[in-house]
Order: sequence, then structure tokens, then C-alpha cells
Amino acid sequence: MNIRNVIRLKICGMRDVANMLDVAALGPDYMGFIFYELSPRFVGKQFSIPSDFPESIKRVGVFVNEDSDVVLDLIQKHRLDFVQLHGDEAVSYSEKLKAHNVGIFKVFRVDEKFDFTRTEQFENLSDYFLFDTKGNHYGGNAVKFNWNLLQQYKGSVPFFLSGGISAKDAELTEFYHDKWYGVDVNSGVEIKPGLKDKTKVKNMVQLLNLPINK
Repeated sequence: MNIRNVIRLKICGMRDVANMLDVAALGPDYMGFIFYELSPRFVGKQFSIPSDFPESIKRVGVFVNEDSDVVLDLIQKHRLDFVQLHGDEAVSYSEKLKAHNVGIFKVFRVDEKFDFTRTEQFENLSDYFLFDTKGNHYGGNAVKFNWNLLQQYKGSVPFFLSGGISAKDAELTEFYHDKWYGVDVNSGVEIKPGLKDKTKVKNMVQLLNLPINK
């Protein structure tokens, strides 16, 4: 499969301002900020997105079973374009957020027993699904799942592939699904939790044949 100019790149787990801008200069399509306090990549209480952050990069706030009013406040404060729901949020929760004109990534944690019909109730509420590895944590397990399982997904919502992905995963160029839209990377391009390696990000961009800003 030729994935040139097709697969979008989302860099998640950002919080350091200088690192954020360095990574932004490489031109990812989305950048994720984790507002889950138990995550090692939690943005912290004093977090802010710099005023010169590129408008071309969509801002994604990552939440796990957070109070919806708190989420709505953070959407406004940080001008988030999307929320990524990484917990066990109900359909009614998504409906409340969607009513405020924010985009939604709904996350599903996949293992060999995952029932893909679970995605159906979120079809009309989600802009994207994100399929991550089921593990001991709500994301951030740094382990890939069996991507062949995604052939069981028959829905209409485009999805992001996640879970321990790095530029070493040359099999990305071989993977195919007609609803595959993007790749979400986090630990696979890190120096340490919350701090990304520019070279690893650049290698990821090159693997996906995405244009790099000069």
C-alpha cells in the first residue's frame, strides 16, 4: 500500500513548551495533551499551550472518566479541537460533549477477545476511533496488539492505530484497512515520559511519507 499523503500523524503525551514547539515544527497533524492525573505524561496543573502554537495542528485533550464539566472547562481554556475519551465513558457522556461542537476520538482497548460490535453505539458521535492495546493501564502500555484483529472492524468511522508504535515498525507500510486514517505515537518517540525525541519523530514522519516543514 502506498500511504503517501494518506495516513495522518498524532503525537501524544506532550507537555513541555519548548519540546512542543520543536515537535510542532515537524508538522504532525494532531498533538495530544493528557489531562489524566495518574498518567506519567499528565500535563500538570500549570500547563498551557504557547500562543505561537501552529493553528494547522489540531489540539487533542486526552481524558479518562473525567467529570464532563471539567472537560468542558479545559476545552475552552486550551482551545481544544478534540477530546480523546480513553476511559469507560458512556454514550450519554459523549452526547453532552458533542453538543458543544468539539470533535471526539473514542478509544477502544483491543485484545484477542475484543468485540468490535461495541463500537457501533459510538458511530454517530465519534469523528474518529482509536484502537489501542488492552493492558493494565488506560493507554500508555507501550505494547502493540495484533493488528490483524482490525479486519473484524466493519464500521464507518475512520480510525487511528495506537499502542507502542515507533518508526521501527516498518510493517506500517504493509498494513491496510479502508478505514485506517492515522497513527498515534507516544512512548515510541520519547526520551522519557512527556519529552519527545525530535529525531524519532522525524523518522516517524519519514516512514509515513508525510511532508516535513523546513
